[in-house]
Amino acid sequence: MQSLQSDRGLLNPSAQVVTTARWEDLDPLEFERFRRSIRERRGRSDESLIYLSDLELAKALGVVEANGSVRAVRLAALLLFGKEDVLRRLVPTHEVAFQVLRGLDIEVNDFFRWPLLRVMEEVESRIRARNREQELMVGLLRVGVPDYPERALREAVANALIHRDYQRIWAVHFQWHPERIEISNPAGFPEGVRLDNLLVTAPRPRNPLLADAWKRAGIIERTARGIDTIFYEQLRNGRLAPSYARSDTVTVVIVIPGGEANLDFERLLVTEARSGRTLGLDDLLILNALWQERSVDTSEAARLTQKPEAETRATLHRLVEAGLVEERGEKRGRTWHLSAAAYRALGDRAAYVRQRGFEPLQQEQMVLQYVEKHGRITRRRQPSCAGLAAPKPTGSSIALQNKDFWPVKVSEDAVSVIGKAGNERRKRTVIDGKRTRAFICAAGCIRPPVRRSIGTSGPSVRRWG
Repeated sequence: MQSLQSDRGLLNPSAQVVTTARWEDLDPLEFERFRRSIRERRGRSDESLIYLSDLELAKALGVVEANGSVRAVRLAALLLFGKEDVLRRLVPTHEVAFQVLRGLDIEVNDFFRWPLLRVMEEVESRIRARNREQELMVGLLRVGVPDYPERALREAVANALIHRDYQRIWAVHFQWHPERIEISNPAGFPEGVRLDNLLVTAPRPRNPLLADAWKRAGIIERTARGIDTIFYEQLRNGRLAPSYARSDTVTVVIVIPGGEANLDFERLLVTEARSGRTLGLDDLLILNALWQERSVDTSEAARLTQKPEAETRATLHRLVEAGLVEERGEKRGRTWHLSAAAYRALGDRAAYVRQRGFEPLQQEQMVLQYVEKHGRITRRRQPSCAGLAAPKPTGSSIALQNKDFWPVKVSEDAVSVIGKAGNERRKRTVIDGKRTRAFICAAGCIRPPVRRSIGTSGPSVRRWG
């Protein structure tokens, strides 16, 4: 029942009083650890807490009830400052696992029941010890590209510790795989938070008192946009976006991809930053998708950014103005792809031509050159030689789909029968001085006019001359 209430924001579990806990159960060394965190993170921590006594600090954080003497100790006080043996006895659900896995082999398998700040420091030190870094030179500027951005990992670990359900017995797991890091905590998303609104929903901490203490210590973002930070840092380092897709109603799982970084993408971002153009999270989400998928339409971009299409369209136009993105098509058929300058910066110039495709006039000349050289062209062959999509079988072209072709000899009098894709119409052409009628199908392919009749043996096709 308490888990359900905390999911709905009706209960603050970390503010619950632990009736058997006493002030003596808190460790003075952990209070000093909290002050050290504030000093190390000046500018994003609450420095007014540094010079308070232990009791005054606990009262300022709201983790104890005191009026002269301490009357009650809350769960947050034990999680922040409790002694290890006291945590094992009074908070048996609190446990953190750090594991390093190589396939089915387990290289490291350590479990901690320490106060949260001590756990956080231990995990961060292990991350720094294992996290390798590549060097990227952009002009005279040296840029370090780590396997995993430490700021993103810190936010992900902090989120797991703060937002977990301390009514459940399961541990928080930090698992380091060869190509990814997985962090899971026992608790589903709070009510109203879903996979499709993670980046835009208002913050809903499951343990507000604990979250506030960590903000004041400078460990997590005071803006409460930790998930934005995770995505931004991961994309900014030339990596694939994190994924929460494996989360369910009782567990939140974040998968942070590792592997080889896209150094060319990182170089592009550094170059943009040096030019004074700072790219935001929405920009990075779209650029990363365009690099991976080559093109997206407006609705797909809106799904990526989790913003309305109008707002997403404004972001896309801003990227067009910056020279990073180009648009193609009109209205509902409009798509977006990386610009020639972007592909050039990414070291893949040919990809722009493949993605941009050919203009109708180029397609026309390619088909005519093919017919002039080979004497004829089949309906199956025409799309590939002109860079068009393969035609889909329709009711009016079934008989021509697999084997029929239109033999043509091209002379100086020949004129094109290729029109703009999607404009099916009848047109006259002159071939060897003789007028012949032809159709242009929706895919832009040549086919002769046909007259169809339906009989007991199925449709038959007769050519028109």
